[in-house]
Amino acid sequence: MEFRLGVSAIASSQSARSYSGKASLLAKLACAAALLLATGAEIKRWYYSASHQAPAAMLIEPAQRGKISFVPRSATLLPKPPNAPSAHASAITPLPGGRMAAFWWAGSRESGPDVKVYAAHWIDGKWSQPWEVASRNSLGAALGYGVRRIGNPVAWGSADGRIDLFVVATGLGGWAASRIVQLVSHDEGRSFTVKRLLPLSPLFNTSTLVRTTPVGLADGGWLLPAYFEMGIKYPMMLAFDPAGDPRWMSRIGQRTAALQPTIVPISQSEVHAWMRDSSSEQKVQHARSSDGGVNWDDLPPLDLPNQSTSLSAVRLSNGSIALLHNHVVPGGSDRNILRLSVTDNGRNWSRVIDVAQGSAGEEFSYPDLHQVGNELHITYTSRREAIAHHVIDLEFGGSPE
Repeated sequence: MEFRLGVSAIASSQSARSYSGKASLLAKLACAAALLLATGAEIKRWYYSASHQAPAAMLIEPAQRGKISFVPRSATLLPKPPNAPSAHASAITPLPGGRMAAFWWAGSRESGPDVKVYAAHWIDGKWSQPWEVASRNSLGAALGYGVRRIGNPVAWGSADGRIDLFVVATGLGGWAASRIVQLVSHDEGRSFTVKRLLPLSPLFNTSTLVRTTPVGLADGGWLLPAYFEMGIKYPMMLAFDPAGDPRWMSRIGQRTAALQPTIVPISQSEVHAWMRDSSSEQKVQHARSSDGGVNWDDLPPLDLPNQSTSLSAVRLSNGSIALLHNHVVPGGSDRNILRLSVTDNGRNWSRVIDVAQGSAGEEFSYPDLHQVGNELHITYTSRREAIAHHVIDLEFGGSPE
């Protein structure tokens, strides 16, 4: 697919800023209307493209059915960048050779002008010192217009060591006015260049964000979960080819109060999504696609509480699914317990362990979850002060009950 709008949006923004004080309001409105129409046309083309796609084949290994035991091994904090008392929104991606790269933002506070995205490598059982990979200044310079704040990073590591990093950034307003910037690294995350601004929303290409991990496709591409958050909230999914270029996107179900989908392939054609719930129902929301993510059906919510908190799920090598979620108990708060649960069917979940638990008001949130070999790696925000990392050994054996 030819990807034009990222460039045209930048050019239009630069053109709008170039008007002098004598420029007429009518001309400015015409420019804005043209940008709105162009974005709307692109979005319509994306959805039309999705409706005519053949099912995407998931990258999924045959399940080695059997019991699985979870044995906690270690719990540490990632090294903190200097002069950055606040940290949030971690994402990890495997690298060749059993290594990993982690990404998160850190600074004085959420939305602070000094917030930057940092990275670190997991090598030989320990984390490297972090380094900066993106800031509002570096993104603004690459895009050609001011960036007010940056937020959630999400990464996809390809088999050749290339990393595609997606970062939430805003020009004006709060997170509901965000856009998604795609960056690329060819040195395993040590340095990045801006590739494009993803055109996803007809509202001046704003109010689209990312939070959760992509999943792989059999041809080397991937599916990126995303969401819209202006007024109504709804989950989305983008398909990328092996070169990191967008193919199509789809909306996940018809809900208007669900966001931050975490997606898991069940077979080569079936994929499930579980979502943060911002409605009064306060349950983990659930949807299913039987054609590789092109079309989605809403399913009943899980019997798991969710008071608008982020989730992370992964399919384990024995075919079961692990889910990290914030559990809620009487007298507690919405983010003071981070629980690991598992299921064999996607609906009935069993508690494995409470990964983190504190007093009401403490925060252990925004988890990320990956299986690397026979290890389960977990990162999450710890009290908004640091990124925690847990390693759990997976022991397989016996036949399923």
